[in-house]
Amino acid sequence: MIRVIFVICVFSTFTTSSDLTSRIQSKFIPSSFVNIFEKQPSPNTPPLQIPIPPPAQPVTPSLGHLNANTNNHEMPASPMQFPPKLPFPRWLHDFTGLNQWPDLEPPYIPLDFINFDKIEPIPTHQQAQCSDSILRTPKACSFDCFNCVEVDDVYTCPKLSQTFDDGPSPHTIKLLDAMSDIKTTLFTLGVNIIRFPEVYQESYKRGHIMGSHTWSHKFLPSLSNEDVIAQIEWSIWAMNATSGHLPKWFRPPYGGIDNRIRSILRQFGMQAVLWDFDTFDWKMLDSSTTRKESEILSDLKTFQKAKGGKGLILEHDAIQRTVDVGIQIYEKLLKGEEQLTVPLCVGGIDYIKTFPIEEEYVFELGGKVAPKGGK
Repeated sequence: MIRVIFVICVFSTFTTSSDLTSRIQSKFIPSSFVNIFEKQPSPNTPPLQIPIPPPAQPVTPSLGHLNANTNNHEMPASPMQFPPKLPFPRWLHDFTGLNQWPDLEPPYIPLDFINFDKIEPIPTHQQAQCSDSILRTPKACSFDCFNCVEVDDVYTCPKLSQTFDDGPSPHTIKLLDAMSDIKTTLFTLGVNIIRFPEVYQESYKRGHIMGSHTWSHKFLPSLSNEDVIAQIEWSIWAMNATSGHLPKWFRPPYGGIDNRIRSILRQFGMQAVLWDFDTFDWKMLDSSTTRKESEILSDLKTFQKAKGGKGLILEHDAIQRTVDVGIQIYEKLLKGEEQLTVPLCVGGIDYIKTFPIEEEYVFELGGKVAPKGGK
């Protein structure tokens, strides 16, 4: 029997998927919001490019609706152009039978706390392909198709607050240096954690909240249940092996989430984090658009006024230019304003589980705590 690398006693304290689903009532973001749909990327990225996603975005027409266009900021080619720096831990070898971190297609490793009978039977769909009638219903509650959110989704904040996706990267620390008087939330990719573990560790040590953004930025509603689990479990293992914690907060790439994905996520004890303002900062890198820093600042200023200083901003810390605009947002619009991390936005916990860094505890296996590199 495969042993479980997550802490079963921790997960047992959370509401089960079936109990939670039975009392959750879906709600849709008001009809004044519109979706931006993006196609899946193709695998032809230049060698040193770190991925930037084109997320589905609810934005009011007054903010200047941007038409959907093909994303040409692809995921890094496989094998990864940045070799992993993080050693593959012995405990993960013992658990998986593998000897190295996976590429962009992580293998599914069965976990005995995942109950497939509790996974909602919502059909798969590709990005921007939302014609299946069930996707229009509260039963599916698709955010990427119809901006539907569940009551346990986080998609706004009492204080207008920045969040960042796709790191860690060589540019992340510049961002955090500029925002040194606040704490923010970073949604990280497993493939980038193992390539830039020192950036991840430094971000965590500074007190920023580290969330999961999957292993390799796949559009989850298009994947099988097993592949969704693989994207989540490998991202958790990378975070755990790097800084010794199990994440609570999860942002789906491209905003791709429905109740099938949520029913898997809840079995990990995690919650989805979405947004109500998208900077579209990735469009600055797209030759087919003319998105400028000044437009981002203007749109956000309008949003800030309309929402009374509330909201959750989607940004990216994987590319120099998006980091620079993130710093501009902070310095020109939000400096001196109180920003909240995601758990503070909703009064939640920072992590499901943390291990004492000074003792280098990085995992718990079958109730037994072991040090990094140990058996």
